[in-house]
Amino acid sequence: MDCNTQPGLLPVEDALARIHTALIPLVESEPVILADALDRILALPVESAVAVPPYDNSAMDGYALRASDSHQPLRIIGHALAGHPFHGALNPGDCVRIMTGAVIPNGADTVVMQENVQASDAHIQLQAPVTPGENIRYAGEDIATGSILFAKGHRLTALDIGLLASVGCAEIRVIRKLRVALLTTGDELRKAGEPLAPGCLYDSNRPLLKALLTRLPVELLDLGIIPDQPEALRHAFQEAIAWADVIISTGGVSVGDADYTRNILGEYGTIALWKIAMKPGKPFAFGQLHQQHRYQQQDCGGWFFGLPGNPVSTAVTFHQLVVPALRHLCGEQVSPSLSLTAIAETPLKKQPGRMDFQRGILRFEQGQYYVRSAGLQSSGVLSTMINANCYIRLSLEQGAIAAGSEVEVVPFDGFIR
Repeated sequence: MDCNTQPGLLPVEDALARIHTALIPLVESEPVILADALDRILALPVESAVAVPPYDNSAMDGYALRASDSHQPLRIIGHALAGHPFHGALNPGDCVRIMTGAVIPNGADTVVMQENVQASDAHIQLQAPVTPGENIRYAGEDIATGSILFAKGHRLTALDIGLLASVGCAEIRVIRKLRVALLTTGDELRKAGEPLAPGCLYDSNRPLLKALLTRLPVELLDLGIIPDQPEALRHAFQEAIAWADVIISTGGVSVGDADYTRNILGEYGTIALWKIAMKPGKPFAFGQLHQQHRYQQQDCGGWFFGLPGNPVSTAVTFHQLVVPALRHLCGEQVSPSLSLTAIAETPLKKQPGRMDFQRGILRFEQGQYYVRSAGLQSSGVLSTMINANCYIRLSLEQGAIAAGSEVEVVPFDGFIR
């Protein structure tokens, strides 16, 4: 369907489904050292080559002994330290002084905490009977040899990297980084630090998106601020298409006289959708661009996401529509976002017709979640986005919400804060 004649607004759920269905995840992979693997996406399942712990060891500082000998005085025949095992074997009536993490000596089946014995230079006397297995960490009780640690498509966290290090993993195979080209359009925009002429604004969208994209496994090509000139836009898109898997632009996807982006996109590709039944963020474009002009029978190039120009609209559409798409493209297996039910502490203005992502402040008290508006909900007021810690997600059909009503709340995650 031609993008200029598509009737109505597309519901958010339908837009997400269309985007997800269209995208083809990356399959190319590369090895990286473990220290560089944070937030990368696994290309293959990871299997442990060793057990953790690799041997039975002591969970306490104390004495290793036979539980059956706990009723009698015991001879101290040696010491066991982490990395320095005791190389003999325990006979009846023997014990070994042992430190946390040290290998359990042959013949011992129990570790008694040092606080629970009376000790002299050569002997100990237990103060209470013990049970076999006390204070011993057994080989493989954390991770068994051959067990699958992480599935393909898992995004590696700092804790995951610690776990991989614990099984001796020095290098890991991950999906290659997604190549993303970023540009913003508008004659009125200036870089931070430049003087502002009358009618001009500082560009906040591109710095915002560059920062947010660092949370994802991407390589970034920053094409800067592109003036509202067709040839300048054509040149920027040609450069982006030649290199990028994904092109993200802000501004120029509305219906203003100077919004040339949508017309030029029609020359270079197929735009699947233009407008979303979403507030903030109605003017949103998604499609696929070609290596050269679409009439030259070339293979397809990058995926295109056109975000609206107002800063809150940019942030919300990126978070709600582009982030899931990029994670899917990177090969990540993505779980649904957490949502909660909360009591609205303030009335919420809403007109039926679009899904509304209002900025809210969520709190928990005496077993109940409560949420209130973070303030002005205008798409140009970024400060209330900063003060908020959640979205109040109001469905397309809903109207105004009275204080005391239950509402759906989606806490902010690490991709927006």
